[in-house]
Amino acid sequence: MKLLVTGGAGFIGSAVVRLAASRGHRIVNLDALTYAACLGNVASVSDNPLYVFEHADIRDRAALDRIFAAHAPDAVMHLAAESHVDRSIDGPGDFVETNITGTYNLLEAARSHWEAQDRPESFRFHHVSTDEVFGSLPADPAVKFTETTPYDPRSPYSASKAASDHLVRAWQETYGLPVVLSNCSNNYGPYHFPEKLVPVVILNALAGKELPIYGRGENVRDWLYVEDHADALLTVLERGAVGRSYNIGGENERTNLDLVRMICAILDEIRPKPEGSYADQIAFVADRPGHDARYAIDPSRIRQELGWRPSVTVEEGLRRTVQWYLDNEDWWRPLQARDGVGARLGTGRGAAR
Repeated sequence: MKLLVTGGAGFIGSAVVRLAASRGHRIVNLDALTYAACLGNVASVSDNPLYVFEHADIRDRAALDRIFAAHAPDAVMHLAAESHVDRSIDGPGDFVETNITGTYNLLEAARSHWEAQDRPESFRFHHVSTDEVFGSLPADPAVKFTETTPYDPRSPYSASKAASDHLVRAWQETYGLPVVLSNCSNNYGPYHFPEKLVPVVILNALAGKELPIYGRGENVRDWLYVEDHADALLTVLERGAVGRSYNIGGENERTNLDLVRMICAILDEIRPKPEGSYADQIAFVADRPGHDARYAIDPSRIRQELGWRPSVTVEEGLRRTVQWYLDNEDWWRPLQARDGVGARLGTGRGAAR
């Protein structure tokens, strides 16, 4: 297939681009190259004749129309988004503009292209979303998010993603656009921008800084290795039923505190400090506003209908991730100078915009 991947220079998008290229798909990578994007993420495919990069913003409808006309993709994989909850608390406007208005523009450009091609049944618009749209779960391990869980977003980020999910479903119901949707749990792995929990802990540990944990570290997340997620996304695109949504989970629930301690133990083993443990650097900090207590995904549908399950345990995935950051300082070091990286965000006291 010829795939138009939005946000393909970001964390998850670049994993999709790299995997799709390895499987022989033609790829058009559309990315605005905002602060969290990095073309180094796709350097391994940049010379591949199957790969094309388009520097464009999904908020720019004219640019989208030009790209659809020039490349005539068989499918869209929509991953472009503002995605950092803390930044959404301080500056929700960017999230509304990109995640809602940008998705609307992309849907309309895709619909125009699809209709101009006589509405091929094989066309797909795959919207990639998050489990955060479902809100927060109780501690009971038997209770998990399913595809029919009511939406209950708690942050500007999750509210903007919930809105984009609803737009995608509406374009399928109203216009017949062939869509599939997926909602994933927390991703981690190589090329993770250094403002999210896992890379922050790794890099702060190496720098001898505090390892900040919100509250008491009791919040629970289901951790999904990013390369597993990319495989699941291509599976949904290729075999998912039109109009269907699929929850993609890592089947690896951990509290934030447990996760940080796991990272510290791995570093203690493969890059030991002169004395003590990296866990000595753990510091509990004021919680973020509206911090969801627990996310957990029931992956029964994707497992039963598409035969997909994650292949990487959180223990193995964290070991791979820590080693990747140890081996790739030339990738992450320049990113630490970007706007907001290393600063405490998400207090709700930032300038409204």
